[in-house]
Amino acid sequence: AAGTRDVSRHAGGVTEGAQQTGAAATQVRAASGELAQKAELLRGQVDRFLGGIRAA
Repeated sequence: AAGTRDVSRHAGGVTEGAQQTGAAATQVRAASGELAQKAELLRGQVDRFLGGIRAA
């Protein structure tokens, strides 16, 4: 009986850890998408800046 309780308790901990890992992965995915958008915006700004320098 004690072994069964230990297994159940550990299984609950594994489930909680998996949920936390999933939440962290979701946050990382959102942050990487945001970073990609900002990188694209910066790339456009740099291209316009360099185009202005070339035209001058």
